[in-house]
Amino acid sequence: MSVLAEFERYDGIGLAELVRRREVTATEVLEETIARIEARNPTINAVVTRMYDEARKAIAAGLPTGPFTGVPYLLKDLGALYTGVITAGGSRLFATDVANHDSELTARLRLAGLVIAGKSNTPEMGLAPSTEPRLFGPTRNPWKLSHSAGGSSGGAAAAVASGMLPMAHATDGGGSIRIPASCCGLFGLKPTRGRVSMAPDAGEGWGGASVIHAVTRTVRDSAALLDATSGAAVGDPYWAPPPARPFLDEVGREPGKLRIALNVNPWFPVTVDPECAEATRAAARLCAGLGHEVEEARPEIDESKWRQATRVIVAANVAATLDARAAALGRPLAQDDVERMVWERVSDARAFSAIDYAASVRVVHAVGRQVARFMQRYDIILTPTMCAPPQQLGVLDMMTTDANRYLAAVFASIGFTSLFNSTGQPAMSVPLAWSAAGLPLGVQFVGRFAEEAALFRLAAQLEAARPWAGRRPPLDARAS
Repeated sequence: MSVLAEFERYDGIGLAELVRRREVTATEVLEETIARIEARNPTINAVVTRMYDEARKAIAAGLPTGPFTGVPYLLKDLGALYTGVITAGGSRLFATDVANHDSELTARLRLAGLVIAGKSNTPEMGLAPSTEPRLFGPTRNPWKLSHSAGGSSGGAAAAVASGMLPMAHATDGGGSIRIPASCCGLFGLKPTRGRVSMAPDAGEGWGGASVIHAVTRTVRDSAALLDATSGAAVGDPYWAPPPARPFLDEVGREPGKLRIALNVNPWFPVTVDPECAEATRAAARLCAGLGHEVEEARPEIDESKWRQATRVIVAANVAATLDARAAALGRPLAQDDVERMVWERVSDARAFSAIDYAASVRVVHAVGRQVARFMQRYDIILTPTMCAPPQQLGVLDMMTTDANRYLAAVFASIGFTSLFNSTGQPAMSVPLAWSAAGLPLGVQFVGRFAEEAALFRLAAQLEAARPWAGRRPPLDARAS
C-alpha cells in the first residue's frame, strides 16, 4: 500500500473494505499507521503508549471477521483496559497500573476486527477539557500547534485529525468526546447513557454522566462503531433501549422534517464568542434550508443548583478512585500525587457529606426530567459545541496557579456540553465551521434519550450538504 498520500482517503469502513478485497493486508495497514505515528507523534504528542508488538501478534494470530477487520485503532489511556498494558489515566499515581484483564469494550472492539495499536493521551483523571497532563505532556492541536486539541479525549482527536488513523476510542463525562472533536475538526457523538457497557469494572461513571464511544472522520464510521460496541453486559445496572435497526442503516436515511430548538445561551456564566454563535446560527440556516423547522428555545433549569450538584458528584467519584489507588499502593493519598486542579476536586470531596451527594443525585435527576419534558416539543437542540475557539496551551493546564483563569476556560469549554451528560441524552459535535484564525468550530446537536438514530440521519444529511472529511490541517506548514 504505497499510501502516504492515499491512506487518508479512506475512513475505517473504507480501509476494512480494502482488506476484505485483499487489495492490501492488515499488516500493511498497520505498518502504514505505525509509520504515521512515528513521523507525526513527536510533534503532536497524541499517542502515549505504543502497542505495536501486541498489534502484530493479533494479526499473526488471525483477526475475527467483523465490520473493521484489519483497521488500526487507539484506546484512550482512560476507561479501557487491555491485558498486560498500563492504563495510567494521565496520572503519575497510575503510571505502573498494568491491567490483568480486558474491558468489555476492548473485547468488543477486537471482535469487530480492529487492531489496537496504542493508547492516546488524556488529562489526569479525564478532568480537564484540554489534554496537558504532567505525566505525558501536552497534546498539540494539528491545526495550530500552540493551541489545545481539547479534552479529555484530546490525544484521540489529535491522532485522527493529524492523519495517524481514521478513528479512535474516546469517553465523555462533560464534553470529552464533543470538545476535542470540535477543537480538531472531527465528528464526535456522545451516545445515550448506558448505550455502551463499562463492564466488568464499573456500572457507571461519574454518577451516570460519563459514557464511551469514539471520534471519527465520517458519520458512517461512528455509526458502525456504535453497532459493534453497544449493548448491555451481564450485571450492568441499567442500559439504553436497543435501537430499531442498526445505526449504520440510519446513515443516508431521510431524517424527515425535524423540530429544532436553537440556543446560543450556555448553562454556565460565560460569554459566547461571536464566531461560535455565528457558526451555530449558520448551521440553523443550513438546517432550515434542508427543510427542518428551527426556532429559538432552550430548556430552563436552576443552573447554579445543577452546577453545584455536578461538582459534588464528580469530586466524590474522583476522590474515591484516587483513594482506592493510594490504598492499593499501601499508603494514603498525598497532595503531590496529583495535579493542582485535581487536588482541588479532592479537597472539595473531603468537604462534602454523604447527604450532599444524595441531594446532588436528586438535583441531576430532576434536571433530566425537565430537559426530557422540553424535548417532547422538539426533536433536536442545536447549540455551539464550545463557547470559544480552542484555547492556547497552558490556559487549561491543571498544574496552573491561576485557578480563576482556569475555571473561566473550563466554563467556556463545557458551557453547552455538560448538561447533556447529566440528562443522559445523545449529542454530537459536527465540524461545520472554522474560525478566522483557521481553527475548527464544532456545532452541537442533541437528540432525545435513546434516539441516536435521529442524530445519525441528520448528521449524514449535514455531511452530504457540507462535506468535511477531506479537510486536513496543514501538516507540513502548521501555524505556530
